[in-house]
Amino acid sequence: MNKLHVRRLLGLLALLVASALLAINEIGYHHSQQAVDTLARSHATRAALDQMLQSMLNAETGQRGYLLTGDERYLRPYQSAVASIQGHLQTIRSAHDSQALQPGDMARLSELIARKLSEMEMSVNLRRQNEDEAWRFVLSTDVGQQEMEDLRTLATQLIQRSADEAGRSTQAIHASLARSRTGIALAGVLGLVVFYLYLRGSRALRAAQEREQQILERERDRLEQLVLERTASLSRLADHLQQVREDERAHLARELHDELGALLTAAKLDIARLRRRLDAGNHEGAERLQHLSDCLNQVIALKRRIIEDLRPSSLSNLGLVASLEILTREFAQRSGTALQTRLEPVQLSEPAQLTAYRLVQEALTNIHKHAQAHNIWVLLQQHGGQVCVQVRDDGRGFDSAQAPADSHGLLGMRHRVESLGGRLSIETAAGQGTVVRADLPAELPAG
Repeated sequence: MNKLHVRRLLGLLALLVASALLAINEIGYHHSQQAVDTLARSHATRAALDQMLQSMLNAETGQRGYLLTGDERYLRPYQSAVASIQGHLQTIRSAHDSQALQPGDMARLSELIARKLSEMEMSVNLRRQNEDEAWRFVLSTDVGQQEMEDLRTLATQLIQRSADEAGRSTQAIHASLARSRTGIALAGVLGLVVFYLYLRGSRALRAAQEREQQILERERDRLEQLVLERTASLSRLADHLQQVREDERAHLARELHDELGALLTAAKLDIARLRRRLDAGNHEGAERLQHLSDCLNQVIALKRRIIEDLRPSSLSNLGLVASLEILTREFAQRSGTALQTRLEPVQLSEPAQLTAYRLVQEALTNIHKHAQAHNIWVLLQQHGGQVCVQVRDDGRGFDSAQAPADSHGLLGMRHRVESLGGRLSIETAAGQGTVVRADLPAELPAG
């Protein structure tokens, strides 16, 4: 019960520290945000006032240049400056809640600008109407100069007030940061105290956790051993099923060769007898028999191809190299794909030869179904105690990390290769083709 109370107290203290940090951070954020907003408005007001004064000067310069020379080009900067003044006034007006703008400042500023713009516009219009005496009289008076001085004085006062307001906002930010720093320091000290108390209270918990960890490790070791035993059992079962599959294929191939072959041969002989007994003038009957003979030839070829797919007789009669040559040649003829081979004599046991043959067969089948390849390369060669079997294509490839879960062909090839002590690797990427490679242990001669 004592440990439970200590843990509850430590948890409550940690919660209080976290709440204090959040409160200090939130209060400091709001104060700083208000000061930053005020500072931004002050800077915007100062910038708008500076730009407004500059625009008034540019407008006055363009106006005087036009009055003195009569050149219309001086009116372009004058008109551009006049057009920008309204935008600056709008920016200044948007900061109406700023302390830099007192009641009546905006009205006074707008009035001075309007009077100065009217005076300049009147002079320009008189110059355009060739009223030389009139615009010279307006220019000679000090009305425009006085209006500009009043405008500059008011703008300077507003700029100074904005600067003062920016200074106050900066001081407010520094004060908020100082308060936040002090509060965070106090909360940090309290957090260190809580952490120290937690460390003292966690020793017993750590010892209990270590004991539980030891129990979990023993249980994990037991489960790993059980997984290894089950994996070995499943591997033996898979080997058995693979062997049963090959035996069934061999049995089915023999049945097709013996039984179906005998029936097809008898049918061919009957057709030959009927052809000899058929009248020479019976053209329709001869065509029928020829069609039947062609169909039987196709069935015989299909039977031969099925038997070779089930159990390649060339593998036991001619060897692995010749079997692969036949397999690749027939595949190229059926698919119309360019296929190049480099097949060298190798030393492999009979199960390994069958595995190599099945690997090439499965790879070619997958290429025909999915790859959309134009070129295929098949390689068989031996390097010391290792035999390399490789099938490469220039097809569309696939993302190996997103291979479908039902890709039993790849899983079957990997199991067959690894059950013989070999290694299967598949290198592929979308749009970059696929390389299927198996490294099998060679059967080296004794002595």
